[in-house]
Amino acid sequence: MSEAPELDRLAGLVERVTFHNEQNGFCVLRLKVKGERELITLIGHAAVVSPGEYASAAGHWVTDREHGRQFRATFVNISPPNTLTGIERYLGSGMVKGIGPVYAGKLVKSFGAAVFDVIEQAPQRLREIPGIGEVRARKITSGWADQKVIRGIMVFLHAHGVSTSRAVRIFRTYGHNAIDMVRENPYRLAQDIRGIGFVSADTIAQKIGIARDSPLRAQAGISYALTEASSQGHCGLPYAELVPLAIKLLDIPAAIIETAIAREIADAVLMPDTVAGQPCVFLAPLYYAEQSIAAQIKRLRIRTTLPAFDADKAIPWVEQKLAIQLADSQKRAVALALSAKLLVITGGPGVGKTTLVNAILTIMGVKGVKPLLCAPTGRAAKRLGESTGLEARTIHRLLEVNPINGQFKRNADHPLDCDLLVADECSMIDVPLANQLLSAVATSTAVILVGDVDQLPSVGPGQFLADLIDSGAVPVIRLTEVFRQAASSRIVRSAHQINHGIFPSLPAKGEASDFYLIAADEPEAIARTVVDLVQTRLPRKFQVDPIRDIQVLCPMNRGLTGARGINLALQAALNPPGEHSVNKFGNCFSVGDKVMQIENDYDRDVFNGDIGQVTDIDHDEEELAVTFDGRLVAYPFGELDELVLSYATTIHKSQGSEYPVVVIPISTQHYMMLKRNLIYTGITRGKTLVVLVGQKKALAMAVKGRQVERRWTRLKERLASTRP
Repeated sequence: MSEAPELDRLAGLVERVTFHNEQNGFCVLRLKVKGERELITLIGHAAVVSPGEYASAAGHWVTDREHGRQFRATFVNISPPNTLTGIERYLGSGMVKGIGPVYAGKLVKSFGAAVFDVIEQAPQRLREIPGIGEVRARKITSGWADQKVIRGIMVFLHAHGVSTSRAVRIFRTYGHNAIDMVRENPYRLAQDIRGIGFVSADTIAQKIGIARDSPLRAQAGISYALTEASSQGHCGLPYAELVPLAIKLLDIPAAIIETAIAREIADAVLMPDTVAGQPCVFLAPLYYAEQSIAAQIKRLRIRTTLPAFDADKAIPWVEQKLAIQLADSQKRAVALALSAKLLVITGGPGVGKTTLVNAILTIMGVKGVKPLLCAPTGRAAKRLGESTGLEARTIHRLLEVNPINGQFKRNADHPLDCDLLVADECSMIDVPLANQLLSAVATSTAVILVGDVDQLPSVGPGQFLADLIDSGAVPVIRLTEVFRQAASSRIVRSAHQINHGIFPSLPAKGEASDFYLIAADEPEAIARTVVDLVQTRLPRKFQVDPIRDIQVLCPMNRGLTGARGINLALQAALNPPGEHSVNKFGNCFSVGDKVMQIENDYDRDVFNGDIGQVTDIDHDEEELAVTFDGRLVAYPFGELDELVLSYATTIHKSQGSEYPVVVIPISTQHYMMLKRNLIYTGITRGKTLVVLVGQKKALAMAVKGRQVERRWTRLKERLASTRP
């Protein structure tokens, strides 16, 4: 691993504050630097800054095509000025309430360089200045105290290795108590501050002297271990797995870990329970979310206020109305949907889930039933809207997320206003989101949950759809009949074959098809072939755009044939970085790059998995713009950790999306991930063409491989106990 380049140093008097964003601290300063004839532009982050102050910074020199030489700072330290001219400019800048340019001149004339000491230690002397009465003097002293606290916080955080942009986030969150909060429990940062995880908080903790085997670290580490487990889909972990995992992550003895677990349980941070008879430990929010889902399902089974329907008349009518012929299984599903309060519709590609939902909505619409439609991702909601002709929203938008705190405005006290709720792609919905959605459904509302249970379970914790189906708590329609039109697609046939553990039938050489396997053995050859396909062969043969139409889906992130490696290779081939690119958080972004949002950002109204394209990079404002489905979203450089390149992404991240063309590298290197439902999910993302690149042996391993490892969740048991 190469060492990080050594940072350059710069120090000078702040002549002008060209720009300063109070929310994130981003600033553009003009400095008078000793030995430099012209003013130097410094770009960085500072909580507060005023002309006349002294800035010292660490970072790198860059040359901007329009603005010439600039200093881009990682750390910026702002300190009060020490020259009379600087002091007067500083006090007159408006940074201290009660002092403008006129009073700044009077104060410096009367007290000279000692003016700061007078304000701090002898504030009564301010009354010696004509025009400064008791009220103004009090304003000046309190304003000065505020500035001093902010500076003290920034110096403290810098000293403990926190970058200025992160330090500004900490200050904005904790205010004047920041130092006390960080000293008392630095591990709180991992919970409260976006961009700071346990590892970063742990580094700060070590620097301020918290012992590696301290109870505070052990307790925070247990939650960290369970949070890591939740990112693998678990709602809890057996005690017998949690202790070894925590020992491995924290490198401290088992006895300390066991004591920490007991304390966290006593404090109700963790909840003990059993899953299939095994003692387990849950993070409290996931424990309560599971309990709540079971209670909501039980509540929602109460009789509906929907009008009565005669299925025998409605089904022939809707077939004529929509010019369709429903299969027997679909007719049974329609009849059940017209009478059931809660219903799950599941099945693979080409089995008519969309046709069925359309038929149900058409019949109910005649009697004035008010529906609401939703899906977990923007792309899935868009598809649902296009297929039904009705408005469909993401679950977050449907529940009216509050961007300030991430809370939902729609809840049990303010339920959704509809007679029928239809949620699509429910295999993607994790336990916390399922709980929020069901809690916001009025007791009188009917609910239809649609999804392919054989796909990968949600990226987040739990397996809501599978547990709901397996529990027997609600009626389930499982569609299995592939319709003639869909059956002509080799994509659909191959997906069903793989799902049944059968190696897919591949096209003969020269045969036109929408599903191919291109043989390549070594990882290098697989990666090379993928790039060649995306850059040249597929666009030439099928007239598709390599960036807009083709999506590479990888079984995993790591390795030459993983999403990270393929991303860099495709970026180099399709949109090589140039001098105007920006390097941040291990990614290099350029105008034209395909990018993905990797966490829910309620402020910007973009969500995990949304794909967009970089359309502008402004180095002066330190801002990057991305267009998502025609909507422009701006990111300060300090927040680009929310984005990753997405020429390639993982199959997990592609859930709920469809792409015109899908390319999947498949190698025995991925053996840990080669599960049947992983490849099945990847293949079913492709609309018109799917190309696998790699070894037949790897595909055979995936087809034979069982489903993903067990997820530790008690939801199925909780739901089963509510059965009528």
